[in-house]
Amino acid sequence: MLHVIPLGGLGEIGLNAMVVACRGEILLIDCGLMFPPAGHLGVDIVVPDFAHLRKNAALVQGILLTHGHEDHIGALPFLLSEVPVPVYGTRFTLGMVRHRLNELGVEADLREIEPRHPFRLGQHFTVEASRVTHTVPDAVGYILRTPEGTLIHTGDFKLDPDPIDGLRTDLERWGELGDEGVLCLLSDSTNSERTHETGSEREVERTFERLFQDVKGRIVVGMFASHLHRVRHVLELARKLERSVVLMGRSMARNIEMARELGYLPGISDSHFVPVEHAALLPPERTLVLATGSQAEPRAGLSQLASGEGSLRLGPGDLVVLSARAIPGNERAVSALIDQFLWRGVRVVYPETEPGVHVSGHASQPQQRRVLDLVRPRNFVPIHGELHHLHRHLATAKEAGLAPEQLLLAQDGDLLLFEEGRGRFAGSVPAGRVYRDRFGQGVVTQDILQERTRLAETGLIVAAIVIDRSSLQLMSGPQLTGQGLNLDEQALLPRVAQDAREFFLEMSRELRGDDARVREELVKGVRRAFRLHSAKRPVVVPMVLKV
Repeated sequence: MLHVIPLGGLGEIGLNAMVVACRGEILLIDCGLMFPPAGHLGVDIVVPDFAHLRKNAALVQGILLTHGHEDHIGALPFLLSEVPVPVYGTRFTLGMVRHRLNELGVEADLREIEPRHPFRLGQHFTVEASRVTHTVPDAVGYILRTPEGTLIHTGDFKLDPDPIDGLRTDLERWGELGDEGVLCLLSDSTNSERTHETGSEREVERTFERLFQDVKGRIVVGMFASHLHRVRHVLELARKLERSVVLMGRSMARNIEMARELGYLPGISDSHFVPVEHAALLPPERTLVLATGSQAEPRAGLSQLASGEGSLRLGPGDLVVLSARAIPGNERAVSALIDQFLWRGVRVVYPETEPGVHVSGHASQPQQRRVLDLVRPRNFVPIHGELHHLHRHLATAKEAGLAPEQLLLAQDGDLLLFEEGRGRFAGSVPAGRVYRDRFGQGVVTQDILQERTRLAETGLIVAAIVIDRSSLQLMSGPQLTGQGLNLDEQALLPRVAQDAREFFLEMSRELRGDDARVREELVKGVRRAFRLHSAKRPVVVPMVLKV
């Protein structure tokens, strides 16, 4: 029997993690994170719940990585600290992983692989990486040969006839497997609702050449630091235009340094870059800035430039290019960022005004159909997407001639069973999301999230009193300090303190000898006094000092 179990990535964008299990052996394809939805205060990253893998740690043979984006590798440090198994990936992907693990002090057994070079993993898997075109170098899908049949997992991919690095998605290999017979195709659904062909990265290259040619001031390109193909042609264009490159954003500098070390940016040397602190001294017409922050992240390079922070100030004559679409939920923040630049007199170009400044790294509906026609799988599972993306991809598969019983709409935690050429649902395993603070140092539970939400909605009052240790008389207080209150509520605090004092004085001397009861009555007194003047119910933190 063969099982496929998504632990993440089916029902959301990100969090990609797919378990494949056969006869007592387990593989995991990708181990990604996602960023938290709005309103998750103090949560910086979200990772899958790996309870199923922890429970079966002795059966896990290894982790296969499709590429180096955070939504595919970002959760590795947390899993490897509990389930230390070999990690397989291409050269650039492992370079990204190595840096991520070093940051958090996690050691791992990293094993480099090459496309079209099959290898055995455990007793029941033969694994073969399959080259795909994406927005980051060395991306692959996986071909898994098992006793039950062959699986194809596409990873994130697009069909680009002329990619920057010349390495196209290996449709020929997938076609060969289609002729042999494929038990199940698991395919990227991110762009399943887009009916037009996903554009070539060469379109962005041509658009940049046209836009940059006549700019007399500074050029700023805001983009994802992981989009190394686009970074590559921006750097080559800067060299052609004799512009020095300024890097803004730690991840941008880190990724470029690593890509140079691994040989993915040929011809780019230290002489092409200048430190950001020296950028203001350069002639504007000889400067190009590569910056993070295309999603208007507050601490990123673009936000610093938009707010006028630092020595590099933009103004009339300068050009800012946002080479990324706003991720759903970020539209208002990105719009505000654009407005900040416009107020400074900067010319701003973004996909809505100049579509050629960005193309997607994911296959659209017609490209997904081409893969389905080529592979002709016995079973089909759409992966990597929200529910509406998965639904639309299933519709495309149906249009390609697959029967309803061949289509499997799975969600995180579903256990898919394949035997005798057919797939079916056979239960579920624990799955979900684990919320973590910055750098993943602490788990944030639902109770903590609810408490933080309450604090944000109601505010906080710290109430301090001083009691004589011998006489148990109230010497001073309550002294009230408010956090998160509006101006009217702050102005109420002296009156609330006076009312709370009167309530507290009603306590008997015997009760004042019990410290726990004193704190309890102090909280009750402040809440009762606040209710006399406001409908809000702030959180009250008592502080009792006996002298």
